[in-house]
Amino acid sequence: MLKEFWPSIAFLLKFIALYLVMNLLYGVYVNHFSPSPDPVTIEVARQTDLLLNILGFETTTEVRDQQTGVYINSVARPIISVYEGCNGLNVMIIFISFLLSYGKPKKALLWFIPLGFVVIHLTNLARIGLLYHVSLSFPDYLYFTHKYFFTGIIYVVVFLLWWWWVARLIKK
Repeated sequence: MLKEFWPSIAFLLKFIALYLVMNLLYGVYVNHFSPSPDPVTIEVARQTDLLLNILGFETTTEVRDQQTGVYINSVARPIISVYEGCNGLNVMIIFISFLLSYGKPKKALLWFIPLGFVVIHLTNLARIGLLYHVSLSFPDYLYFTHKYFFTGIIYVVVFLLWWWWVARLIKK
């Protein structure tokens, strides 16, 4: 009976092990910079700021001493804070854990993982930019859109990437 389910069990064990190891390494990385924000979070906030400026918003980023977030400010005041959980790295860890656990084909992983990271990163920048707009224009909806709506969207994107990997690329 166990033999019948072994491929699924092996996948889950690999996924959990990879996810835990990468999350542990990520935690060490983030704690190394504490109480300041880590460089990836700062860069994600700056790229979101650039995107917002391109779209016509007058924004700046601000890193404050002894604070873990990066503020994205309008001309007058801080609108949102970008923390380490907002930088997209944890979503990328989930994405890569799935791909490496699933296994083959190895050559396709060399281009699919970077492609997935770019798609996740761009989705995350759009998410933070839209959260800026929600916070500015519809502040009563910020909690819902941050906690549920945009979180759901980013995980749908990851699921679609996984589906593409399994259904389209692995089957060939």
